[in-house]
Amino acid sequence: MKIAILGAECTGKTTLAQTLARTLDTPASPAHWVPEALRGWCRQHQRTPQQHEQADIAAAQARAIDRAGPGDVLADTTPLMTAVYSDVLFQDRSLYQFALAHHAGFDITLLADTDLPWVADGLQRDGPAWRDVVNARLRQVLNEHALRYALIQGRGQARATNALAAIERHRALAAWR
Repeated sequence: MKIAILGAECTGKTTLAQTLARTLDTPASPAHWVPEALRGWCRQHQRTPQQHEQADIAAAQARAIDRAGPGDVLADTTPLMTAVYSDVLFQDRSLYQFALAHHAGFDITLLADTDLPWVADGLQRDGPAWRDVVNARLRQVLNEHALRYALIQGRGQARATNALAAIERHRALAAWR
């Protein structure tokens, strides 16, 4: 199963993706966490990307997801988040076509809610006000394109438990079909 984990900054995507990968990983069915390409990019360049660099970051995220091994894939964000940020920060909507096409390959989308406290995290954190703007735009895009998602809320283990329940509901529904 390919699982997209989306959400604005500081919504626990990385922690959730890592927790789910550890939980779902078994010898019979491995699970692979695909890290956020943007985080590595920011570390390497010691800055946040400019508008003309957004497409390369979206493409790098897609390649990393597509290269993940067999079994469950837990994408700690997707090109769709890069498209949303490019839209919000630069008023550039050019990445949506690619991002939406790539997103069609996911089995389920988990949307990390903004119910966690905002915490500064180096170069990638713009602040709680921006988190709300990005969250609103992301939900708008998901709804406009009829991309179904499970809203994941809660703190600590409750968040992971809610995500696992959403994944199991999806698996049960897929098996029923």
